[in-house]
Amino acid sequence: MLQVILAGHTLDRELVRALRAGELPADVEPTPETISAAYARISRSPDPVPELRAQARRDVAASRKSNRTIVFRMGHHSVAEHVTLNFDVLGVSRLALEALEDARLCSYTEKSQRYVTFGGEHVVPEEFDGGDRERFERVVGEQIGFYRKAFERLHEWQRRRHPEQLGTKLGQETVEGWAKEDARYALGLATETQLGFSGNARNVEHVIRKLRHHPLAEVRGLSRALFDAASEVAPSLIILSDPERFREAFGREVSDAFVRRGRETIERLGRAAMAGAPAAGPEDRPRDGDVTLVDATPEPDVAVVAALLHGASGRSWGDCRERARALGEAGRSALVREALAELSEFDAVPREFEHAWFTMEVVLSAACYGQLKRHRMMTFTPQAYDPGLGITVPEAVAEVGLEGELRALADRSASVWAELARRHPRAADYVLLNAHRRRVLVTLDLREVYHVARLRMDRHAQWDIRRVAGSIVALARRAAPAAAALACGKDEYAARRAGG
Repeated sequence: MLQVILAGHTLDRELVRALRAGELPADVEPTPETISAAYARISRSPDPVPELRAQARRDVAASRKSNRTIVFRMGHHSVAEHVTLNFDVLGVSRLALEALEDARLCSYTEKSQRYVTFGGEHVVPEEFDGGDRERFERVVGEQIGFYRKAFERLHEWQRRRHPEQLGTKLGQETVEGWAKEDARYALGLATETQLGFSGNARNVEHVIRKLRHHPLAEVRGLSRALFDAASEVAPSLIILSDPERFREAFGREVSDAFVRRGRETIERLGRAAMAGAPAAGPEDRPRDGDVTLVDATPEPDVAVVAALLHGASGRSWGDCRERARALGEAGRSALVREALAELSEFDAVPREFEHAWFTMEVVLSAACYGQLKRHRMMTFTPQAYDPGLGITVPEAVAEVGLEGELRALADRSASVWAELARRHPRAADYVLLNAHRRRVLVTLDLREVYHVARLRMDRHAQWDIRRVAGSIVALARRAAPAAAALACGKDEYAARRAGG
């Protein structure tokens, strides 16, 4: 059952001291809003910041009024960013989490199907009743049954392959984790999970507004639960999420028209524009596995080197670009290597690398999408799940003789999906597997390519995301051999840098 608990929030240090000492006056409310109110006054008051905080603490009502005026009437929404809210989210489906985690500037730590054995807990969508619910429960039962069978067989297979790991508790857990991470491809998107969710008040409000109009009832319920929890301590900072309070405070309506219908309008226009359009033949574009490079900065190596020159030379962009071209490939490679000579595997490359970008089309499993979308400094526009794209089958599942059964389970799940989609076009996705695939358009700059490589090509990364990340990096290196030369996993970095 869905549950949202406010776990923590920003609090003024003096309030914390008073709470610890048991000296907080009965009429003083320990709210994070005083921090925003105090910081909002910095730009207009000569008083020192500690005095501004003291003023805000002494009059919470005035602080809330100030927040409403400054944040919403005057439009200084960044003031709300000084407050962070932390939430426990329990009893939520993996499908609903995709909607929550679409907010890029928040933080999430999720119960992992790689490390935790799942016992069959799942969310039953409100949209389903009668026969639809029976069909849903039947196929979810098959998914859970196969997951248990696959986990046992994969666990035993991994134990036989890696007896050297079994002598320690850590080694045993590692072997068990390998089995779990492959068995989970049979779990459905209805699988229940939990997570910690943190965001500043501005972004939390954005999440609440966006989710309030989501087509899935579960996601709308999550929005209400987040609002109820946040409004207990920071009502003045999430007023856009409460049309009634906004109307009372400002005498006008909050327009939610685009939040409510914008995505639906875009999808309708897209379908109409593409109706009857002939299918294109195979595109002559750089490709690596399931990743295709569809667009990029012209001459990305030149762009990065020119940006490095521009920041240091005081010359115009045009001059720097021409000089970067004149250096030739060898000269650009030498300059980049010398510029990064002291870079460690834990350092970010300079911001100049952000001037080269790539757009890639990726076909990937739901399990892999859950990992790739965590890279916040990318732009993702996913298509809907499409069973016609097939499934991703872990090699280990094939090795233990279960590939046929996994494909049959995926086919049965897709059949139920097609039946449910006629009545519930969005809720039908609950019956799809982690193995089912979707197509995603991804735009990222070269600095983010390095970040993806460091984290997702490392030997500790899961094989599916490691494969996709490797393809992204391979295409970036092909387009920018000088600037992307050191993009690799952390474990490979020393050798790659030494290789010249």
